[in-house]
Amino acid sequence: MSHDPYILITADTHAGASVGQYRDYLEARYHDAFDDWRRNSSSGEKRDRTSRRKLQNWDREVRTEDQNSQGVVGEVVFPNTVPPFYPKSVVTAQPPRPHEYELRLAGARAHNRWLADFCAEDPHRRAGVGLILPNDVDDAIAEIGFIAEAGLRGGVLLPLVPPDCTWVPALHDAAWDPIFAAIQDHDLVMNQHSGQGLPDYGTGLVAEAMWISEVLFYCQRGFRSLLMSGVFERFPSLKYIITESGCAWVPDTLAALDRIHLGVQAGAIGELKYDQSEWRLKEPPSFYARRNCWYGASFPGAADLAGIDVVGDDKICWGNDYPHSEGTFPYNLESLRLTFSDIPEDRRRKLLGLNAASLYNFDLDQLLPLALEHGPTPSEIDVPLRPEEIPADSLCYLFMGARRAMAEQ
Repeated sequence: MSHDPYILITADTHAGASVGQYRDYLEARYHDAFDDWRRNSSSGEKRDRTSRRKLQNWDREVRTEDQNSQGVVGEVVFPNTVPPFYPKSVVTAQPPRPHEYELRLAGARAHNRWLADFCAEDPHRRAGVGLILPNDVDDAIAEIGFIAEAGLRGGVLLPLVPPDCTWVPALHDAAWDPIFAAIQDHDLVMNQHSGQGLPDYGTGLVAEAMWISEVLFYCQRGFRSLLMSGVFERFPSLKYIITESGCAWVPDTLAALDRIHLGVQAGAIGELKYDQSEWRLKEPPSFYARRNCWYGASFPGAADLAGIDVVGDDKICWGNDYPHSEGTFPYNLESLRLTFSDIPEDRRRKLLGLNAASLYNFDLDQLLPLALEHGPTPSEIDVPLRPEEIPADSLCYLFMGARRAMAEQ
């Protein structure tokens, strides 16, 4: 057994520019429109604050100090702050409507340019995930080319299409094939993040609660769409990860999809009859999942990893969701002790860094010196977290669940 510290790589962090920084990355022809948006948008006004919480998004010194303090030496970087012309975070925003598209595309491209520079500040530690929009295939393909040329090793954030979004094709539509082909041809990871693909619930606290209650369903909808529509049959080299999802749900989902596949092959499911000539799958969906799919387990509890023996321990990547308040910061070691103390050492090393390094092309030789200085050791994680050590002030779901379980005992 190795006693070396873990090369801890989080496959789920978030970053974005300040409002002023984004202006510098916009094409000059959009500056006047940006200034109007900034004056009139509550999103634009709120992003100029200089609190440490804000600085975590874009300040190298603050971010590096925070991650080092948690033993984290590599990070996959999703968007966080609101790009120009967006009403809210890209992760939760619906695809733009036709009249919004030009400015939203300009904002997404500004974020990608900023992200390229942000990752270049610390290229061995940061793998940025670039943005594309589904409204125009040629524009999306061009942006995929930029993401690859800019060295954004995190790949592409797949923009999921909500069921009430009628102005772009659904994800299972063959119109997406040129986009999938471009992602595959550039050997980029295709990322999906929890929070995408939900319909518009309206406003108010109940609407917000409904949104939260169905996040996981719509997150998994993207997974189901890709598998059932034969994307991985047509593009066998695609690498797809569904992040902040865990993997406990995967075995039952794949079993259900496989049953549908077998029924369609047989020509009927109950009283429903099918023309098999339209079916694109040559293998059961579980075959493609094993070959093409990975799972981002952000701040997981033991229950979130319950599907590990089905999906394989080489297909799961741990994440700390920095700097989100539901993430593990600043109690990362406590979270690792709570979840991983009884997990075998070889499996731990895969989940906590080696899988992400392989998927996102992190250079382990470059990260090792940082890990030796900052990384947690096996002996530290081996110690189970005692009830009195559960952080009382953390908003992380992992700790909140542990506190509730302790109170119910």
